Amino acid sequence: MLLLVDPDPAAHELLQNSLSRPGRTVQNVHDPREALNRLREAHCDVVIAAAATNGNDPLQFLRRVRSIRPDARVIVTGEINAQRVVSAIRARAYSYFHKPVSETAMSDMVEHALEANSWKDDIRVISGRPEWITLDIRCKLDAVERSAQFVRELQSDLMSQAREDIAGAFRELLMNGIEHGGKSDPRKHVRASILRVSRAVIVHMHDPGEGFSLEALPHAAICNPEGAPTKHVEIRAEHGQRPGGFGILMTRNLVDELVYNERGNSVTFVKYIH
Repeated sequence: MLLLVDPDPAAHELLQNSLSRPGRTVQNVHDPREALNRLREAHCDVVIAAAATNGNDPLQFLRRVRSIRPDARVIVTGEINAQRVVSAIRARAYSYFHKPVSETAMSDMVEHALEANSWKDDIRVISGRPEWITLDIRCKLDAVERSAQFVRELQSDLMSQAREDIAGAFRELLMNGIEHGGKSDPRKHVRASILRVSRAVIVHMHDPGEGFSLEALPHAAICNPEGAPTKHVEIRAEHGQRPGGFGILMTRNLVDELVYNERGNSVTFVKYIH
């Protein structure tokens, strides 16, 4: 069951159709007290809760849901506010979206939430100052889309293209760090810092792997020989790796500066903003 809690009828109208699926129940509730009563009566997989319904504390409702249904994934919707996003992560929100919400993005996140297992401690806040946010991310591919969405929201005051470029670059590098550095071992973590200065966003990421050489990545598109733009696809197939290998190449096209350390297990990118 999905529970959509929002005092705004337009929000229900917007999301109802995109979230509905055969065999899935979507309940629409306008009052948070009624929502809590329904949660006491029946199991719920995902709760989409507007921050405005939470009274003086915008995350109070989330915490009350957690006390009633600890396993429910709560996706918070609210205003553009980096500090609120940090608070949502700390309160173990599954995700955060500012309004107006994209139907497609929300629908995709709900699908991720329904498929997720043991997700509660996958993303932890180490530093929560808006100008310097550090996240500890468990080496699970399940954590990638959630982390990228949180980063997107942390930069939601920027122009949409810059915001998407930063989130996209973060996503690609995090996936590499989890899959190649951490070997998708959930006992390991990637440490990511997002720094906001006056004219740039700087992201630093460190994975637990032994590192690599940019000149010796036969499974990556960045190292394809001239005249063989898909050679890495063949190599990945031979080694049983998932389709892909475009991460570093894509990231270079999304950001202004991309630098790896000598060992190859730490990377920094810079996106200039105006």
